[in-house]
Amino acid sequence: MAEAALKHPLSPSSADKIKSIESLRAVLAEHRRRSSEKIVLAHGTFDLFHVGHLRHLEAARREGDKLIVTVTADRFVNKGPDRPVFPAQLRAEMLAALECVDYVAVSEEPTSIAVINALKPDVYVKGGEYANEAADITGNITRERLAVENHGGKIAFTDDLTFSSSNLINRHLLPRGPEIQDFLEGIRSDDLMAQLQELVDRVAGYKVLMIGDTIIDQYDYVTPLGKPPKETLIATRHESSESFAGGIIAAANHIASFCREVEVVTMVGGNDDFSGLITDATKPNVRLSVLKREGSPTTRKIRYVESAYTRKLFEVYHMNDLPITGSDEAWMIEQIAAKIAEADVVVATDFGHGLITAPMIKLMTERARFLAVNTQTNSANHGFNLITKYPRADYICIDAPEARLAVSSKHADIADIVSKQLPDLVDCPNIVVTHGRNGCMAFNQEQGLSRVPALARSVLDTIGAGDAFLAVTAPLVAAGGRLDHVALLGNAAGAIKVGILGHRAAVERVNLLRFVTSLLK
Repeated sequence: MAEAALKHPLSPSSADKIKSIESLRAVLAEHRRRSSEKIVLAHGTFDLFHVGHLRHLEAARREGDKLIVTVTADRFVNKGPDRPVFPAQLRAEMLAALECVDYVAVSEEPTSIAVINALKPDVYVKGGEYANEAADITGNITRERLAVENHGGKIAFTDDLTFSSSNLINRHLLPRGPEIQDFLEGIRSDDLMAQLQELVDRVAGYKVLMIGDTIIDQYDYVTPLGKPPKETLIATRHESSESFAGGIIAAANHIASFCREVEVVTMVGGNDDFSGLITDATKPNVRLSVLKREGSPTTRKIRYVESAYTRKLFEVYHMNDLPITGSDEAWMIEQIAAKIAEADVVVATDFGHGLITAPMIKLMTERARFLAVNTQTNSANHGFNLITKYPRADYICIDAPEARLAVSSKHADIADIVSKQLPDLVDCPNIVVTHGRNGCMAFNQEQGLSRVPALARSVLDTIGAGDAFLAVTAPLVAAGGRLDHVALLGNAAGAIKVGILGHRAAVERVNLLRFVTSLLK
C-alpha cells in the first residue's frame, strides 16, 4: 500500500510540498528505497515567475518521475541591489502551487552544488541559455555538471520559450526613474556586455601595488534611551560591537577578485596593531608590507550606530595624523621603490592621516607605470588633503566635495570642474568625480565628458563606496577601457557596496558582472 502511494501519491497541498533540504533528503532516500523512479532537480532564483519558467519546469518534469525545485535564498541572489523582488518564501509558494512540481526547498548556499550533493538527482535541468559552458562567467555550470555526474546523474538543458525575468523586473517592477531608464536604453546593445566582460577579463593577470592607511572601522551598535535630565545629549545602551579592517585593506579586498596579485604597503600603530583582525580579513592573493609606527595607535574610527535602523549617531577617532618622518618614512619609500617597477597599476588611497608624504608622492608620480589616486576629505583633514598635492596621475577618482575643495569653488557646475578646472590643476587624462545619488561624471581628454547615473535605489551603508569604485575601476582604466564603460562598472560596484554593512563583504568580480548583466537586460 505504501509503495503504491509513493508511485501514485495524492496531490499534497502547496504547503506540504515545501520542505527543508534536510527533510527533503530523507524523503528522497525513502523514495529511492521503495521505487526506481527518476528524481529531477531544477534550481534557480525564480524571482518573477513567467511562462518561460513554466515551460522550463514542465520540460524538466518530462526528464523523470519526480521534480524537485530549489530556490536561492535571498542573501545569495547576486543580481544586484534591490533583488530579489520577492522573498524566498513567496517564491517557494509560487513554485509549490504548480502541478508539475513535487517538492520545493530553499537553499541557504550560494550555489546549487550543496543541493546536488545532498539530493543526488538523477537528472539536473538547466535552461538552454546555460548549455554553452564556456560562456558562463561564474564557472558554476561546469562545477554543477561534475557534481551531478559524480553521483551518477546527468545534466539536461531545456529548449523552449524563454523570457528574461531581469528584463521584466527592470522595466516593470523596479522603476528607476526616467533618467536611469533613458540611460540604460541608450547604452543597451547586443555586444555591450561582451565588451564589459572582455575589459574585466583583460586585467585578470595584473599585479597591483596599493599604498595607503590601514583603518579599523568599528561599529558599536546602540539603542537610544533618551536625554539625561541634566545634560544636552542623547543616552544610549550598548548592544554589540563589530570591527572591520578598512581603509587600504578593504580597498585591496575589492580589487583582489579582479587581479592576479595585490601588494599593499601600509601602516599600523605600535600600541595596538590589530594584526589578527587584519590577517583574517585579507584575501589570499593580497600580500601586506606593514610599517608599525611605535608610540601611535592604529587609526581606528568608532561609529556609534543605532541598531534597529543602522543609522550612525556619531563617531570617535583614535589616531596620530602627524606625517611620518625619519626611519618610518625611509622604510615606506624603500618598500614602494622596491615594488613599483613590477606593478601594472599603482593605487594611492590617500586618506590624509599622515602616511603618504611629499617624497612618496614624488616617487609614485615619477616611477609608476600607471598611477591611480584618491585623496579623501574627511572630518580629520577637511580642506587639507587635496588632489592638487599630486602634480600628475593617470587616473583620478574623487567625490564632488573633494573636487570643489581642490578648485576652491563652492558653486561651480560639476561638469565644468571635471572637464576644465581639474585638468588645469593636475596633469591627468582620466578624471572621475563621484556624486552620490547623482551618479558620477567621467572625463577623458579624447572621449570628452560623460555622465553615468547612480544605480542603487536603496542605501544601507555608504562607508567605503568610493574606495570600492576606485579599486575596481583603476585597473580597468589602466587596461585602456573606455571611461564611460569604466564609470558604469564603477557605479555598479558602488551600488553593490552601499548594500553591504561596513566591510562584511567585498565587491566580487562575478557579482559585479551578474549585476551589470541583469541591469542591461
